Amino acid sequence: MKKKNIIAIIVAVVLIVVTVLLVSRYLKAETPTLLQGTTECTTYKASSKIPGRIVEMKVKEGQRVERGELLYTLSTPELDAKLEQAEAARSAASALDKKVMTGARKPQIEAALNMWQQAQAGRELAKKTYERVKALYEQGVVPAQKFDEAQAQYNAMTATASAAKAQYDLAVDGASKEEKAAAAAQVRQAAGAVSEVESYLSDAMVYSPVTGEISTIIAEQGELVGSGYPVVAILDMSDMWVTFNIKETLMPKIRIDKQLRGYVPALGRDVDFRITYIAPQADFATWSATRTQGGFDIRTFAVKAKPLSPEEGMRPGMSVLVDWNEIE
Repeated sequence: MKKKNIIAIIVAVVLIVVTVLLVSRYLKAETPTLLQGTTECTTYKASSKIPGRIVEMKVKEGQRVERGELLYTLSTPELDAKLEQAEAARSAASALDKKVMTGARKPQIEAALNMWQQAQAGRELAKKTYERVKALYEQGVVPAQKFDEAQAQYNAMTATASAAKAQYDLAVDGASKEEKAAAAAQVRQAAGAVSEVESYLSDAMVYSPVTGEISTIIAEQGELVGSGYPVVAILDMSDMWVTFNIKETLMPKIRIDKQLRGYVPALGRDVDFRITYIAPQADFATWSATRTQGGFDIRTFAVKAKPLSPEEGMRPGMSVLVDWNEIE
C-alpha cells in the first residue's frame, strides 16, 4: 500500500510540473497582433442636372456597364416647350437680320425715287416763280408780301427735295452699320438660347461616367427626381484599396510605399499591398486609459493600401488581415 501511494504521489507531482510548464510556456508565448482592414473602391453617383420623370431605366443592380453606356432617360416636357420657344425666337431674329442685310425692296426704292423726282420738279417751279417775283419786286411792280411768299415757297420746296433725296439714299443704301450689328447680335443671342436648352435636353439621357458595376439604383422607373439627385451608384472595381485604422503606437513601422502582405479570407489567399496614404491627422481613440497615472488614450490613423496588381474576385467590403509581427 505504501508503494502504491508513493507512485501515485510521484505521478501527481509529474503532472503538476508538466501542467505548470505548459501554462508558463503558453503565457510567455506572444499573441500575434493582427491588423484588420476593409476593401473599398471609388463610387460614382450618376445624376442629371435637370429635374424630370424617369421614363426608362436601362440597367439593374449588379450589372456591369461600360463607360458611355446609357443608364436611364428622363421625360422633360417643359424643356421641350422652351426649345420650341427658343427656336421660334431664333427664326424671327434670322428673318429680321435678313431683312436688314437685304435692304429695301425694289418697289420701295422706286417709290422713294418718284417722291424725290416730284420734289425736285416742285423745287424748280418754286425757283422760277421766286426769280420772276424778285425781278418784279425790284421794279416795284409787286409788293414785298408777294416777294416774301415766293421766297418762303422756294425754301420749303428746297427742303422737301432734300428730304426726299435722303429717303431715296436710305432706301438704296439699306440699314446702317449699327442696325446690321444689332440684328446680327440678336441672331447670336437667339442661337445661344437654343444651344442652352439643347444642352439641358441632352442631359435628359444619363450615361455611365466610368466602367464598373451597378451597386444601387436609388430611384425606379416612373419616379420624379430633382436636379442633381443621385439615381444610380456605380462601383469602379479597377480603383480598389484597403483601409486600416492603426493605433498610433504601431505607427513607427508605417510609411508611404511600404509593402504589406495581407490574408483575404473571402479569397482564401494572401495579397500584396502597397501603402499609398497615411492620414495627416489622428482620428478617434480606440483605447482609453483606466489609470489616472501613467496611462494615456491611444488614437488611430487611417492608412490606405492598394494591391500591387489587380486581384480577381476582390470586392468592396472584404476583410484583409495583416500580421503586425511580419512587418519589418
